[in-house]
Amino acid sequence: MTLTVVEYTDPMCPWAWGSEPTFRRLRAALPGARWRRVFGILFDDGDDPAPDPAAETAWYHRHLQQIARHTRAPWPAVLERVALTSWPSSLVARAAQAQGEAVAERALRRLRETVFLLGRPADTPERALRAVAGIPGLDEARLAADAASGRVRASIEQDRRACRAPAPEVLHIDEPGPHNGRAKPVDDDGHRYALPTLVFQGPEGQAVVPGWRSWAEYTRAAGRVAPGSVREPAPPAPEDALRRYASVTEVEVGAVQALPGAVSFDTPGGRVWLAEDEARTHPALR
Repeated sequence: MTLTVVEYTDPMCPWAWGSEPTFRRLRAALPGARWRRVFGILFDDGDDPAPDPAAETAWYHRHLQQIARHTRAPWPAVLERVALTSWPSSLVARAAQAQGEAVAERALRRLRETVFLLGRPADTPERALRAVAGIPGLDEARLAADAASGRVRASIEQDRRACRAPAPEVLHIDEPGPHNGRAKPVDDDGHRYALPTLVFQGPEGQAVVPGWRSWAEYTRAAGRVAPGSVREPAPPAPEDALRRYASVTEVEVGAVQALPGAVSFDTPGGRVWLAEDEARTHPALR
């Protein structure tokens, strides 16, 4: 049964960061699905600078903590600044996809962690490349060349446009909730998808699931457009989750005191465990 999942996201988005445990579980539950990420550029190059960057950073730090109350995701003790732009991290995340799924997943995870663990967003080309340095199997010279290429930039420009052409059903959502997925206004009088948004496409049509949603809503949507596509996986043991993902949070493994083969990293929003090969070059522990 053919199923495609299009994930509208951004490496700097706090709701996308908080959704990672659910999306990891969902990918395991949809073993036959083709999953494609669209980087929607939450912080654009043309955005007006804040008149008071320090005040904006303090407000945004509080905002991250409020979101974390819903998502239970880690948040940084100190935030250096609000991300200047999403372009460098998106370009590096896209370039990493050419080096295989394992490398791409670790790269995107690290780019997210620059904000939500370290408080130092990967919002310049140098920071984005430095964040992913040392990932096992990563060809760093190739990544730098690809991320600076016109081909990769054109693909992100296409992603940005796609995110700003949302499906009509998300334009007038009025459901309650902390992040109901209603499309966000943009400066040119248009709209973009709320991040994250998943679009499920299958033999029975299309279903859009935007914003912060429950596990049941995602699986219902997948099953509606591609009947029989959902295979509920058994929760992995903490050791298996660490081996598979290299970086896991309390939402995924619980508040365990020790995890064999892991290095722990504490944040105000909870503990993070890194696999040994990840910890060796992770920016949090360099």
